[in-house]
Amino acid sequence: MKRSHNTPDAEAPVASEETGAGPDVCADAVEPGGIEDDIAAQLIRAEAEAAELKDAFLRAKAETENVRKQAEANVAKAYKYAVERFAEDLLPVKDALEQTLAGGEVSLDTLKSGAALTLKALQASFDRAQVIEVNPVAEKYDPHRHQAMQMVESDQAPNTVVSVFQKGYLLNDRVLRPALVTVAKGKAEST
Repeated sequence: MKRSHNTPDAEAPVASEETGAGPDVCADAVEPGGIEDDIAAQLIRAEAEAAELKDAFLRAKAETENVRKQAEANVAKAYKYAVERFAEDLLPVKDALEQTLAGGEVSLDTLKSGAALTLKALQASFDRAQVIEVNPVAEKYDPHRHQAMQMVESDQAPNTVVSVFQKGYLLNDRVLRPALVTVAKGKAEST
């Protein structure tokens, strides 16, 4: 059979005719589809790993969001009920005052002893809440904890608290109310 020169494979050598080899030679050099199959398998593994990492990321993100929301709820609850314990400690003080007022004719000594017991219960409530009384008589004047109402000449050193009009209070070293005080300004020199 004679080939025509017009056809595209007219010049292409036929493997069996010119090389003397059959189709087995090509199979040994590169297996058809081998590289593509390997790349496809790697792609499938990479996609699976990416899906796992995405899932882990989304779960971690959701967990973080849940922890944040729980923390916000805890802070809101603590803020809302922060005074609850202190209020519970004050209830017996209120009860004692109401009982005193509800009583009929009571002697002055009975009123004084009842007031002393009520004050003791109130002081115990303050102690549990860490409310500290500031009574700075004879201490150096501290403008962060005291409020000077007047200055007087005194035998005490200048800037010393001479008397207290109203005690101050601290809560965990923070001023709730400054003490209202009289401060010594020192003696005026005579000429």
